[in-house]
Amino acid sequence: MKFLAAIVSSAILLHSSFAAESRPNILFILTEDQGAHMSALGTAGIQTPHIDALAKSGVLFRQAYVAYPVCSASKAAIYTSLHNHTNGLLNNTANYHKPADQLTAAEKKRSVYVENRIHSDTQTLVERLKNAGYYQGVTHKLHVAPVERFPYDEFIPHSDGKAAAGFFQRAKQTGKPWHLFFNISVSHRPFPNSDKVKIRVNPAEVKLPAFLPDTPVIRQDWAEYLAAIEKADQYVGEVLAALRASGAEPNTIVVFLGDHGPCYAHGKMTLHDLGLQVPLVIRMPGGSQGIVSDALASELDLAPTLLDLIGLKPFAKSHGVSLRPILEGNAYANPREFVFAEVSDRGPLPNDGMQERSVQDRRWKLIYREKTETNWRQVNADSIEPKPWGNRAYNETLRVKDQFPEAYRILAEMHPQALSGRVPALEFYDLQSDPDEMHNLANDPAHHAQRDRLYAALLKWTRDTADTSIHPPAKLPD
Repeated sequence: MKFLAAIVSSAILLHSSFAAESRPNILFILTEDQGAHMSALGTAGIQTPHIDALAKSGVLFRQAYVAYPVCSASKAAIYTSLHNHTNGLLNNTANYHKPADQLTAAEKKRSVYVENRIHSDTQTLVERLKNAGYYQGVTHKLHVAPVERFPYDEFIPHSDGKAAAGFFQRAKQTGKPWHLFFNISVSHRPFPNSDKVKIRVNPAEVKLPAFLPDTPVIRQDWAEYLAAIEKADQYVGEVLAALRASGAEPNTIVVFLGDHGPCYAHGKMTLHDLGLQVPLVIRMPGGSQGIVSDALASELDLAPTLLDLIGLKPFAKSHGVSLRPILEGNAYANPREFVFAEVSDRGPLPNDGMQERSVQDRRWKLIYREKTETNWRQVNADSIEPKPWGNRAYNETLRVKDQFPEAYRILAEMHPQALSGRVPALEFYDLQSDPDEMHNLANDPAHHAQRDRLYAALLKWTRDTADTSIHPPAKLPD
């Protein structure tokens, strides 16, 4: 009864109008290129004690997804709560981790910065929090544009416990509530090179996804990826320890999220679950603890949730929903029926590149593409190159392609311009029986009812979000 009373009391407090100085603080921890891999999610071979401890003190979402599986675009979706064909930022833009008034004339004129940015009529979470009196800092990188839309008070070069402690101390001196966006980059390639440094993860104990060849080299590469997440877990522990030491923990909302999946076939820059599915933990003052939720969640939901929790009005336009009912202990809350995602393969829309969209519920997944005849997809260098990224998986899959033809087929679909792969216009999967998305059921009549149900949801979404760069037919052919 005491726990229930605490939740009710917190709900009453959060629904009331806050004075600016009494609003909760926000610590947003973002790891780069970390898919849904942590020990609390059952990942074989890994140990993530600090992320797991955070999950036990809040709510762990087991079905959380990003809206666009690459760094800048994913961040833009977090900050705006809008899909990227609406907010304007597609693919990666320039990374200027400094105040807007420190940009040089040359930096401002870079084409990638000018063309790939959030629309001028779209408000960001950082702007909303600044207007509400928050003192704000961002560590290590910004990687969204234009910088003017992200009026952080501090651009902090490092992401470690010392940097966090310094920010907490300075923020306390302002007397304002604060927001720290804490980027952790060590989970990004290059991973720890186990030829040169000792890693704890044992390649023999990992479980490879079905789309990767099971060879010693691939096992080594995957073990190094998990070791990189273990390193990121150490930084999570440092920032949480600094938060406790600051005395601000009881009045701080903590969000932990991966920005998208890792650099493998079916991963980063693809609409498969390795690219889209990420770890998500949210802990709010007085909220539920030790809850594991199977409700669908999107990164688009995080800004609406935070605005709801701190007592600010929602964005005038948003593609997200508040996850607050789940955080308050409603085990039956399912704010979403579907999650959607996209990839544009030639930068700012509209463009002439391949267009990729996906929709999924808690079991079924549909991927729809147009302009597949271009046979060209954007592939990040770290998904291919041994140097400087340390990628062992790409060349190893090429080496053993005759022994593992399905793994090679999937790699060729990821990189069709180099490997003569054929990218399907339509993919449909039963994630319950086929979590690695190996068996395309799009042309199986036994599954057409479910396929067409998701396609109808995708059609509605394209209309609701004004996605004018694709033109799907009213009905799929039988």
